[in-house]
Amino acid sequence: MVNRLGDRWRRMGAFLALICTLMATGLIWSSPALALTAEQKLFNEAWRIVSQAYVDESFNGQDWWSVRQKALSQPLPDRPSTYTAIQKMLASLDDPFTRFLPPSQYRSLQTSTSGELTGVGLQISIDPATGILQIIAPIEGSPAAAAGLQPGDLILAIDQVPTQSLSLDEAAEKMRGPAGTVVTLNVARGSGDAAAQNLELTRSRIEINPVVAELRPQEDGHRLGYIRLTQFNGVATEEMAQALQKLERQGADRYVLDLRNNPGGLLQAGVDIAELWMEPGVVVYTVDRKGLLGSFNTTHQPLTKDPLVVLVNQGTASASEILAGALQDTGRAQLVGDRTFGKGSIQSLFDLSDGAGLAVTIAHYETPAHHNINKVGIEPDRTVSLRTPLGINEIASNADSQYQAAIGVLTDLEMVATGV
Repeated sequence: MVNRLGDRWRRMGAFLALICTLMATGLIWSSPALALTAEQKLFNEAWRIVSQAYVDESFNGQDWWSVRQKALSQPLPDRPSTYTAIQKMLASLDDPFTRFLPPSQYRSLQTSTSGELTGVGLQISIDPATGILQIIAPIEGSPAAAAGLQPGDLILAIDQVPTQSLSLDEAAEKMRGPAGTVVTLNVARGSGDAAAQNLELTRSRIEINPVVAELRPQEDGHRLGYIRLTQFNGVATEEMAQALQKLERQGADRYVLDLRNNPGGLLQAGVDIAELWMEPGVVVYTVDRKGLLGSFNTTHQPLTKDPLVVLVNQGTASASEILAGALQDTGRAQLVGDRTFGKGSIQSLFDLSDGAGLAVTIAHYETPAHHNINKVGIEPDRTVSLRTPLGINEIASNADSQYQAAIGVLTDLEMVATGV
């Protein structure tokens, strides 16, 4: 009797141990009550995207599974609560470029990269030291350009809402809106020492034509092709190719490519535009979460092999730095201006099932010479700083010392090539 009872308890203990093991490994559920609600499923969807795609497998040194469990143990009664939980989760990564985009902001971002938008026409960034919104550049022909806003100006408030309380996407969303409506910006010039002023801007539809090109005959008989690229959107590659082909037909024999205040955009556009200038080879290396190297390469001959100088400054960022770094490292061009911004990470956009989206850092990149420029930037071959910001009509003029220096570098290159 004692032996039979002991065997029964041993069998029962083994069965309970098996159940506990299955529960711990997630092979069975402990209770039907663990089924996820619709809000929890949306949070879990965002969590899974980051889990599978984010570049840092340590997730900023935290237990990523515990982040999920803690969030799902809290009530998520409605969609705003879910969005807040997703934003809190992403904030724990301490990565300003990995961010949540509600449906309206996600649509706006997709629209801006497609080539047109409705708003005031500003390219903006947030100063990481102060959290204040800063103008990278106004879009030519936009309400912002007509109002005289300049690179480096600070936007302190939008419709009386302090910008330090807004994310970059929230600020951009507040400045967009139907054509004909008015938005009030509280703006301080430069460092912010001057008194801020309120400017009322009337929103309009802005077609983003990212390429400005012009043939400029020089006094020494050369024919300079000047090209300014303002961003890498969905039409940038085609417009760059058309501009370059036209300048070649017009007899251009040297080029200045102006990437100043170009905040970047689509990675593939940067690679495709590099192919218009470079011999076949590596444009950029990517380093994923496993530390494995990938690369984007050019495979075709360039549209021109004429001498090239590239203008850069602190507003040259992301895809602009990929292009500038590739042209510099391969010896295709010399860089003139100021050190670039230093954004060496690559983001990808992911759809959520309710129309929202995530921008997630999926890799870091290195230039062809394996320079990691993140938070460092690219040092130009010739450093030339502007004493005061340029107005729109002063860019690439006699008043533009960086542009004049670029022409000087081209002249020096010609002298070396001819042995003078």
